[in-house]
Amino acid sequence: MSASTPADSVRDRIVSAAKAEFSQHGIAGARIDRIAKAAKTSKERVYAYFSSKVALYRFVSAQELAAVGEATRMDPTDLAGYAGRLHDHFTEHPDRFRLMSWGQLELEAGGCLPQDSFRESVARKVGQVRDAQEAGQLDADWDPVDILVFVHQIATAWATQPDLLPEHGEDRAPFLAARRAAIVAAVERLFPATAS
Repeated sequence: MSASTPADSVRDRIVSAAKAEFSQHGIAGARIDRIAKAAKTSKERVYAYFSSKVALYRFVSAQELAAVGEATRMDPTDLAGYAGRLHDHFTEHPDRFRLMSWGQLELEAGGCLPQDSFRESVARKVGQVRDAQEAGQLDADWDPVDILVFVHQIATAWATQPDLLPEHGEDRAPFLAARRAAIVAAVERLFPATAS
C-alpha cells in the first residue's frame, strides 16, 4: 500500500495544479508545463497519467461536477432550495464556476463522449424532474430539460456577473443574501412544488 502512495501523491498534485490552471486560463490557454511545474513533476509524468490536456480537463471537470452535486443536492420537489445552494456554491467558489464553464466554451459541441459526466449528470437530473412531474409534485406542462436549464441559469446568474458584485467587505454579505433571496423567489414562482 505504501508503494502506491507516492504515485498517488504525484497524481493528486497534478490534478490540484490542473484545476487551478484550467480555472485561470481555460483549456486552450492552459499549459502542461505550468501544471507540471506547479505539481513538482515533469510534463512526461503528467502525460503518463493523462493522455492529453483535454483528457486532464475532462477528469478535473468531472471531479468538480461530482463535488458540486454533493454540495448542492438537487431535490426536484424543492427546486428553489436547490437554486439557492447552487448560487451559494458558485459565489463562494468562482474559480470552480470558471473551471466548469471553460468546457462549454471551448470543447467542440457534440464532441462529448457518451460517458461524459456532464451529460450523465444532466440526464439523471432530467429523470428526477420527470419522475416528480409524473408523481404530481411539479407542473407537468414544462419540459424537464427546460426546467433544469432555467433553474441553473437563474441560480448561476450572479456567478456570471463578478464585476457587479461588491468587493470583499461589509457590503458583500447583505448584497449576496438579497441576490440569493431573489433567485429562490424566482425559481419558486416559476416551478412551485405541488402537493402530491
